Amino acid sequence: MPVPLPAGVAGRANRAVDSLHAMLYFAPESDEELTAVGLRPGRMCYFASRSAPMGAVSAGVTTATFYNFNPALVARHIPRAWGLASLDDILAARVRAADRALRRLLGDDVALSPVVEEAAELARAATVDLSPQGRPLYAAHAELPWPTEPHLLLWHAVTLLREYRGDGHVATLLGSGLTGLDALITHTATGRGFTVPAAKATRGWSDDEWDAAADRLQAAGILDGDGGLTAAGLELRESVERATDELGAAPWITIGPEATDRLIELGRGLSRQLLASGAFSAEVFARSGG
Repeated sequence: MPVPLPAGVAGRANRAVDSLHAMLYFAPESDEELTAVGLRPGRMCYFASRSAPMGAVSAGVTTATFYNFNPALVARHIPRAWGLASLDDILAARVRAADRALRRLLGDDVALSPVVEEAAELARAATVDLSPQGRPLYAAHAELPWPTEPHLLLWHAVTLLREYRGDGHVATLLGSGLTGLDALITHTATGRGFTVPAAKATRGWSDDEWDAAADRLQAAGILDGDGGLTAAGLELRESVERATDELGAAPWITIGPEATDRLIELGRGLSRQLLASGAFSAEVFARSGG
């Protein structure tokens, strides 16, 4: 009988390892490798590389699974990307970018170390029994071949964990009645997400679209007159996070508390090294369109 997961553990585990995947979206190696196979730099590289495991999907499918991007922004790049580069080339370029970025940010001495190898095996074990039902991005990524090098194996495993949790998060947001833009606004209002200008810029929402959604959320009692969360808004966001944790608990139940704690420890250490190397610096963020 699996040991029940204590409250908050799923969220902590996700935060501990997530940077090992997310760094790719800010790494110059990503645009370099993806533009080399034919894509245009910037957001096209992001939309195409992340949705390519699902096949040559439409802008609507990409928007639905990514959830909080402006559909008009996605439609400027998808499906155009599929006519510029093959899916196989995009997926191969993404792996090459992850390889180069991790080696640069961690250094070969760490990227190829026993620490990374241990973290990779723990993260991979956490994905073994995950169900793809109702989780389209996870299901698509889970069908990709596993890399053999430990640093890439870790990156792929963390990618699966991220998309598994993300699919559950989208389901939770949908169940809570929050649209993609609502979710972005209320998350930003917690003070733990993007700033408002960065959220608008990276997700493609205009001032008018943002303000109209904020007015609706104020009328619903979710936001106050200053754009902050009301008591009801705070409870809504907390309930979303609790439900996301519940839907994302399976990986950590699978490996158990000791292995989960160890992966959190290793993940935090590696994430600190990424940060120290400038993986998410203001300069890098600005280059990504933030």
